[in-house]
Amino acid sequence: MVSSLVALKSSPNQSLAPLTTRTNAQGQVEIGGCSVVDLVAQFASPLYIVDEASLRLCCQLYRDTLRQVYQGSSQVIYASKAWSNLALCRLVRQEGLGLDVASGGELYTALQAGATGAEIYLHGNSKTADELRMAWEAGCTVVVDSLYELQTLANIANPEYPARVMVRVNPGIDVHTHEYIRTGQIDSKFGLGKHDLPQILTYLAGATSLHCSGIHAHVGSQIFDLQGHIDLAGVMAELWQQAQELGLPLSELNIGGGLGIRYVESDDPPSIPEWCEAVANGVQQAFNAAGIPLPKLICEPGRSLVGSSTVTAYTVGSRKQIPVAPELPHGRTYVTVDGGMSDNPRPITYQAKYTAMLATEKTGDPERVTVAGKHCESGDIVLKDVMLPPLDPGDILLVLATGAYNASMSSNYNRYPRPAAVLVRDGQAELILQRETYADLVRQDVVPLHLQS
Repeated sequence: MVSSLVALKSSPNQSLAPLTTRTNAQGQVEIGGCSVVDLVAQFASPLYIVDEASLRLCCQLYRDTLRQVYQGSSQVIYASKAWSNLALCRLVRQEGLGLDVASGGELYTALQAGATGAEIYLHGNSKTADELRMAWEAGCTVVVDSLYELQTLANIANPEYPARVMVRVNPGIDVHTHEYIRTGQIDSKFGLGKHDLPQILTYLAGATSLHCSGIHAHVGSQIFDLQGHIDLAGVMAELWQQAQELGLPLSELNIGGGLGIRYVESDDPPSIPEWCEAVANGVQQAFNAAGIPLPKLICEPGRSLVGSSTVTAYTVGSRKQIPVAPELPHGRTYVTVDGGMSDNPRPITYQAKYTAMLATEKTGDPERVTVAGKHCESGDIVLKDVMLPPLDPGDILLVLATGAYNASMSSNYNRYPRPAAVLVRDGQAELILQRETYADLVRQDVVPLHLQS
């Protein structure tokens, strides 16, 4: 059982809004002790607002629960692809987390945030030679995804300073989530199939410029069912035995991440302690049954750390009423906001659903509206057919749980500058991401000489 101390704490991934969200005496929503209305007045909108208390609690729940329920050593590493940012990387490192990076850019960010190579794990199914060299020179662990990648890295490294690697395997486990974020099924671009593993392990056993520390698998993202991770433990124990038979001295088992968060009321994810307990018990049972000493257990949460810790504030614009028609029996009310698919591409990419609330209390009966983004794209819909209080131009609308894969997947579509982000705590707000300017949009453009006259 999870200790009563951990069990009594709220798990932020199960909350629609950051844990410090409240309504003050003026009827304004506060997060981290800061009025959202005041934040928008100071920093403009769209605006990402990160609740430091919720984010730190997520880190602590992962770290402390694993320490309590897993009988071996453990390490939590933040999957920074969810949102790679200097301040966020520094914050999670303060809580004792390492960093999972998926590109040279994310690796550079982690290093600039003060992380050492020993804290960083480089992922990716198509790493370039430059990225591999960068990781090797920094002393990172490379989670290899193919024989070609192994061979490339072996030629970059040398026996005097071998590259530290883990092997990403495809466990053949299918989980219930969106097809674009399932990664552990047989047909996946990620990982090495079990049929490839003997060749890979044999190669590693003879590669003097590579040191294999363990194996890795990841079954998917936004997962509510714990069974997939329990099943994963048994698969990994079998693969571990294969590696041992070839003489590879493995020490680390990385079971990825994938715990879901609550985007809408009907979502019901397990808590962070429940996930950690299920994973730890699954690994312990599988490895003990096989007579294998417990490995160092590593997990890689991303969405469940930053997702529910963050909201996006928009300013409401125009309203448009579509009348009743045969193909639209109830009509439709469109309300626009000053952002959309360039700051949150998940609705148009994954058909993702969100929850919204007004930043100021309002009277009046709720109405059914569709909140449309401002981009020149019919699919730029932030929320479709949701019940909200009456919305007027200038109102501040909060879309909840936007910390994961919003800023990190943002773009300059239609040449819109990307939003700012602030970190809030104890009534103080500090900028962690500057708002782009129009000048930033053309900074990388180059005009050939023959077009300059």
